[in-house]
Amino acid sequence: MKLTELTIKQAHEGLKNKEFTSVDLTKAYLDKIERSDLNTFITVTRELALEQAKAADVKIATGEFGMLCGIPCAIKDNILIQDVKCTAASKILENYVAPYDATVIKKLKEQGVVILGKTNLDEFAMGSSTENSAYKITKNPRDLTRVPGGSSGGSAAAVAGNECCFALGSETNGSVRLPASFCGVVGLKPTYGAVSRYGLIAFGSSLDQVGPLTKTVEDAEIIFEVLSGKDGMDATSANYIFEESKISLKGLRIGIPIEYFAKGVEPEVEKIVRQAIKKAENKGAEIIEISLPSTDYALAAYYIVATSEASSNLSRFDGVKYGLSEPGKDLLDVYLKSKGHGFGAEVKRRIMLGTYSLSSGYYDAYYKKAQDVIGLIKNDFVKAFEKVDVIFAPVCPTPAFKIGERVADPIAMYLTDIMNSGSSLAGLPGISMPAGKMGDLPVGLQIIGNHFEENKILAVAEEMEKLLK
Repeated sequence: MKLTELTIKQAHEGLKNKEFTSVDLTKAYLDKIERSDLNTFITVTRELALEQAKAADVKIATGEFGMLCGIPCAIKDNILIQDVKCTAASKILENYVAPYDATVIKKLKEQGVVILGKTNLDEFAMGSSTENSAYKITKNPRDLTRVPGGSSGGSAAAVAGNECCFALGSETNGSVRLPASFCGVVGLKPTYGAVSRYGLIAFGSSLDQVGPLTKTVEDAEIIFEVLSGKDGMDATSANYIFEESKISLKGLRIGIPIEYFAKGVEPEVEKIVRQAIKKAENKGAEIIEISLPSTDYALAAYYIVATSEASSNLSRFDGVKYGLSEPGKDLLDVYLKSKGHGFGAEVKRRIMLGTYSLSSGYYDAYYKKAQDVIGLIKNDFVKAFEKVDVIFAPVCPTPAFKIGERVADPIAMYLTDIMNSGSSLAGLPGISMPAGKMGDLPVGLQIIGNHFEENKILAVAEEMEKLLK
């Protein structure tokens, strides 16, 4: 295998056995990025990466080093790395340099990783295709005419295109799982609170989570174990210690939600996912049909809650403290010009939707009602997990669509995430893993677990990975 095709474990073994150095590995990835036409990176941190690789090689030479030491990775450009530009793919943060490390970056640096750069995304993580970036449109490595999914499209495409060994993304609703499915890689969205959000530029604070995009399930587990846990800088983080576990498919109760296999799912997508379910059944899993009746309202509730939180979070980008600042005749004029020129169309749309939902006279009709719906959705999952151990479903009703195909139709774009909304609102963990292909286009299998049961969904995903190879 080429150096850029190695998994974390394979790269670690190669470093341990002195087959190559971290500098060799890092240069191989940097060369690949330089030659690439995928548009995966906004910023390439070449000097930082080579510096970190040299430091890793010194540590490796002692023989005392961890699994991630010297392993090159990519970071979504809404996660802060000290002294590195962080744009969130927006013009309003074009020249913003992060003054500190996000907690997840601090944890990775402690492991001795090599950071290759910051990956492209939909502006402020708002989108499902990575077409909303202010800088470039990322292409899907499996078909250059198609989107990689979003909003962590740059991270997923970088992993699928062998431009990094693993990457970090973030998910508010499908933004890790969807690009993982479209690009044919593994994407883990952790339980809300399992990973610190400190240093992640906020979109929807009650929903956002950082998650890994990797080449294998085992790699996702390695990264998650490092990232998870309580952080004093994030009051929403949980005192959670991940413990790896093994699981047999024999006797495993797998829930199949009837609502996720309804009208609208492409027949070939359904066929591939059902074939994966059949393979699990052949290994002794018990397949149980379940209902999540509030699913019909999940996407609407998500777009009310997420846009409301976004309208509040993005008010800080006012042209005064940091980011783009346009001169004006008075303070209001500075606000209007800075935000008007700095934010893209999708971000403006969501700010307006959120502000409307929270406005006087509409709060009870929209935001409060959406919160009531979330209560119903959570209750659906509580009842489901009384009967089943995990839930299997498609990640998306379709494979990757053509670049430009849904740009003019926001509703069609929003519907891309319809199968992730319920679990996102309930704060549940979910993993997307390759299940098969429609021609050259990957189709993902989604495995959803109960709160803080990442060990269970990862163990099940590892077993499924063996069956689906």
